[in-house]
Amino acid sequence: MPRSAPRIAILGLHLEANAFAAPTVREDFEKQCWEEGEHISELARLVSHLPSELPGFYARMDATGPWVPVPVAVIGAPPGGPMLQDVLLDFLDRVRRGLAAALPLDGVYVASHGASSATGDEDSDGTLLDMVRLIVGPAVPVVVTHDLHCNISERMIGALDALIAYRTNPHVDQRERAAEAADLMRRLLAGTRTAKAFIRLPIAPPSVTLLTAEGPYADLIRLGEQLTTGDVLNVSVAGGFILGDLPKCGMSVNVTTAGDQALADQVARRIARAAWADRARYFRPLTPLAEAVRIAHRAGAGEAAPVILADVADNPGGGAPGNTSWLVRALHEAAVPGVVLGVFVDPALAAEVHALGEGHHLLAVFNRVEDAFAKRFAAEAVVERLSDGADVGRRGVLAGKRFNLGPSALLRLQGSGLRVVVGSLRRQLAEPRMLEMHGIDIARARVVVVKSRGHFRAGFDEFVPPERTYEVDAPGLTSPVLGNFAWQRLPRPIWPLDAEVAWSPPG
Repeated sequence: MPRSAPRIAILGLHLEANAFAAPTVREDFEKQCWEEGEHISELARLVSHLPSELPGFYARMDATGPWVPVPVAVIGAPPGGPMLQDVLLDFLDRVRRGLAAALPLDGVYVASHGASSATGDEDSDGTLLDMVRLIVGPAVPVVVTHDLHCNISERMIGALDALIAYRTNPHVDQRERAAEAADLMRRLLAGTRTAKAFIRLPIAPPSVTLLTAEGPYADLIRLGEQLTTGDVLNVSVAGGFILGDLPKCGMSVNVTTAGDQALADQVARRIARAAWADRARYFRPLTPLAEAVRIAHRAGAGEAAPVILADVADNPGGGAPGNTSWLVRALHEAAVPGVVLGVFVDPALAAEVHALGEGHHLLAVFNRVEDAFAKRFAAEAVVERLSDGADVGRRGVLAGKRFNLGPSALLRLQGSGLRVVVGSLRRQLAEPRMLEMHGIDIARARVVVVKSRGHFRAGFDEFVPPERTYEVDAPGLTSPVLGNFAWQRLPRPIWPLDAEVAWSPPG
């Protein structure tokens, strides 16, 4: 039995790895989150930049009895390409040494995204969990929380006692899921042992179809919640992250029970059958660029209510650079009034306007160095507001959490009046403060253009309802049009990329 104040190790790896994006380097983690040792416990009890699960876990453990947190290492980078292998190996070595020095332990809480990979390891999350299990032994409870866009492997499931994934998209329940993990950890410390069922389906939906307010995925989440009764401790239906382009990609059903394997298998099969039967609903039409401009023009002229245009194919929250110019160019050339766009990620332009200062006029050159998606765009502009880019979120996925855009600025383009928030760090526009900190009154804007896939919905729904939000079909590294990508490692056939897919649940 554990001591009266159980020693619980804390660690985590947050990276959503897009196989088509540039590799994630050490600096990407250092600019967002690289914390080790006791400082993690201090940050977890403050408003900080830590992943939101950590404050949730600490608060619930504090409220439910004595415990001794043993924080080891928590790192997080914005979604991007697979991390460099030496970064992963360095992190694993720090975790290995930290866990070994902390023994004996009574439990381990792992707060990871669940869709990471490295340039030399397709299953970095599995490697981490295998190592944890090897160090702490078979009897120590290991509880894991993951983003619902996680890609789950068999060895990940084999190494843990319980997996708990988010149930909201946009993700506004990280703290609640971490509190659930704390409650489950308490049960395991008291002697409960779990049984687990895991089924991966050949379904890899476009991310825009995985919202949880309504739709096919929302229906699966609700079914899982209905079946979480009695000895069913948790049901996690993970939508997966197809842009990882890995053999372990695909929607997965993960069920944890209080030791009842037959029940876990039964519940998992029921949910998997429901998902497969409903697979045809995982389609969502996008708005063509020309139509989006027409919609924006009507809203900007006051002929229609304000709208949001989501540049879903250039979502930094899925690994895109946040610097495609199709929408800004089209809206500027059409002189659409009342437009605010953010966040356009261009460190060179941000540095230039910071050197000039507020009130200065310049030829604003976006994407001085071009690539396949980041095309050059230039316009006369005035610098309206400068910021250091640091603030605290007030709504949605970043509520109560520190964020940082790097040195940032608000530019007003001459001729159209279009206002663009330019940032230095790759961050999606998911939080109203990212605009408000630059002096923008969002309620007065007629058209808001967000470089985000879906998390903006939890932050901007107070201004524009879902029925006036349009997902625009434009090129980019996070396009929901799956046929745009040259897949290499994705298991095939898989729905909806392949029309002919046969599957039946395991017997």
